[in-house]
Order: sequence, then C-alpha cells, then structure tokens
Amino acid sequence: MRRFYDKVIKRAADFLLALFALLVLAIPLGILSVLVKTRLGSPVLFRQERPGKNGEIFTLYKFRTMTDERDGNGNLLPDEVRLTKFGRLLRNLSLDELPEFYNILKGDMSFVGPRPLLVRYLPLYSERQAMRHNVRPGLTGLAQVNGRNLLTWEEKFEWDVKYVENISPWLDIKILFKTVLNVLKREGISSETSATMEEFKGVQEADR
Repeated sequence: MRRFYDKVIKRAADFLLALFALLVLAIPLGILSVLVKTRLGSPVLFRQERPGKNGEIFTLYKFRTMTDERDGNGNLLPDEVRLTKFGRLLRNLSLDELPEFYNILKGDMSFVGPRPLLVRYLPLYSERQAMRHNVRPGLTGLAQVNGRNLLTWEEKFEWDVKYVENISPWLDIKILFKTVLNVLKREGISSETSATMEEFKGVQEADR
C-alpha cells in the first residue's frame, strides 16, 4: 500500500499541485526573479546536481540567495558574508525554494520527502542513512519540521528514514501543515555555528 501511494497517488497529487502552484504564482515568481537579479546579480537561479530517488542525479533549481563576492585571490568569501539581508529574507520565508515546484512537476522531487543533499555525500552514508533515497526527495520533510538546520546530521537522517518507513497521506498532510507554521515562525533556518548547515563528513566506520 505504501509503495502504491508513493508511486501513483502521491505522484499524481504532486504533479497537479505543482502545476497549479506554478500557474498561480507565475507573476510573483517573475517579480522575485527581477528582485533577485537586481539585488544579487545573475544568474537568477541557482542550479546544482543532487541525488534523487534511488540516487539518480537531477538538476535542482532554487533562487540564488548569495552574491559571488570573492577575496583578492579569487576565492569565494564565507557564506555569512555573501548571504545578504535580502538573501536571508528569501531563506527565512523559504521563497528561494519556489523554483523547486518545477522539479516536482518533472518528477525529480515531491512536496514531502527527505531534502536532496549533495552528490558527494552519497558514499558517506551508513546503510540505514542511505534509505533516505528510497523515496523522492522533498521540498519539506520530517527533519525540516523537527528542527531543520538546528539538528545534527545524524538526527536529520534518522527523521528522513522514519519518514521512509512510515510514509502515508496523513503523515504528508501533517508535515505540510507544520511546514507552514514553521515558515511563519521562521524556525530552524540556520545552524548554531554557521549561516547555513555545516558540511557532512560521514559517519564513523563502526556506525556504518
């Protein structure tokens, strides 16, 4: 039943909701694009390869939130320097995520599921943590509504696996509802030690 829900019912709902959202938000998305280009420069969209369901690679689309400021040697400045007030506002309101509706429409992602992380993390997961790729990655998920970037990597991955093990329409509805509340309260955007989330270094060999 869970497999049928994920493959058929959830996919159909994702497609219809994403199509509806893109049509309704066409003008706001256009306005945001102009603001991003004016405030942060080009390209307006941040593109990056991410692993999806079964580890298959796709291109993720987001609004950029940082400038390309560099030091005298041509190296990018730290995230906290390049993340402007405008960029932080986009993140706090999750507006930078809106282009991911296109990823959902294409079938790369779902509205709910483990967040798609970096490709270079793939060989670093434990066997249990790798289960997060048994479903499509999501715009939001259990980890996002239970602490987001305030969680450790191990805690985030455990929430991801719990979602995979308990996927259901009721759980998805609950997560979406809590996501709206968290966005309004602007909770869990940054970790305690950096502007974004620290690099995942992998798990200890004994924990694999």
